[in-house]
Amino acid sequence: MKEINNIEWLHGSMESLDERPLVPFAEEVIDALDALSKALMHDPQSRLYPDVVTFAFFCRRGNLMKLREQSVVSIQPSVIRLGRGIIFHIAPSNVPVNFAYSVVAGLLAGNTNVVRVSQKQFLQVDIIVRHMCEIGMKRLAVVRYPHESNANEVFSAMCDVRVIWGGDATIATIRQNAIPPRAFDICFADRYSIAAINSDELTTDKLNPENLNQLAERFYNDTYLFDQNACSAPHLVVWTGSHVEEAKQLFWDAVQQVAEQKYQFQEVMAVDKLTALYKQSCAMPTSEEHTKNNLLRRVEIAELPTDIDSFRCAGGYFTEYTASSLNEIAPIVNNKYQTLAYFGFEKQELEDFVLSNRLIGIDRIVPFGETTAFSLTWDGMNLIERMSRVIDIL
Repeated sequence: MKEINNIEWLHGSMESLDERPLVPFAEEVIDALDALSKALMHDPQSRLYPDVVTFAFFCRRGNLMKLREQSVVSIQPSVIRLGRGIIFHIAPSNVPVNFAYSVVAGLLAGNTNVVRVSQKQFLQVDIIVRHMCEIGMKRLAVVRYPHESNANEVFSAMCDVRVIWGGDATIATIRQNAIPPRAFDICFADRYSIAAINSDELTTDKLNPENLNQLAERFYNDTYLFDQNACSAPHLVVWTGSHVEEAKQLFWDAVQQVAEQKYQFQEVMAVDKLTALYKQSCAMPTSEEHTKNNLLRRVEIAELPTDIDSFRCAGGYFTEYTASSLNEIAPIVNNKYQTLAYFGFEKQELEDFVLSNRLIGIDRIVPFGETTAFSLTWDGMNLIERMSRVIDIL
């Protein structure tokens, strides 16, 4: 094995990567994750970061036991299943805590894990890794290295599964490093997400000011919390129903208020938003809706082009479209579409939308406030199944 140059081991070592696989949801893994959860929850510094607290809550024993009961791999006691071996995770740079969720999936599937975290400095990463070290978390190495390091080559050559989070260009670059013949990639590529609002359920008759504010806060968490950079953050907002104009006024006023209270606006985003508006206006008829300030930018379109997913911007830039029904947006939904966040629709309506249109995209449909909630089924893939193997005995 080649020596790895220019690498920082934040937790674990090369020697910790040779452990044999476990069964999924092994008790020792659940114990370790529960200990990590408790350590994070008792750390005052963690409470400064909602994403760290959410991660800690995800790792608590009660939730993990619930996930085990719900998992398809745990309801077949006659099937022998083990982890695949070593999982090499390349975490994204836009969502700090993503690396930890990826590792949790690998651990719960019964594997030993090595994860590369971004060179960008995030205190959330530091907090989580520090507690991983303090509790002596096994079956895990956390590393950081620059692009010129040969670490991608070395870890790719020794892994059984490679998990790549990032844009299409990142995936193409990582794939230049060979993996063993029986190994395979799980890729979470660049995706596009949208929101749908039934205006008939968002009026003064339906929502009181407190509930409207809660709805706006949930939408804020879906979008502004990660500067709209997460793949699950909506960029296109689709309105249906017969009270669209009233609902728009109520909704965006509430979102504006939340953003003014919580969001730290970077001046460079003003330039980015203006550039995005000009680019979009050159490609399609648009009308910019009036907003109080640059925290929120709204662009109305009368027709939905099939390449609308190419026109987006971070930090509170939303394209709006009024549709007669959800079925109207089906033609533009390609396999780049990941999440549909919704308000005011019944589950049956959403099921009918997916099945009657036989959508080739949209892997997640969640209510406002849940777009960033991690699940062991992600991008349409059951991670426990993909990261483990079945041993057939006749």
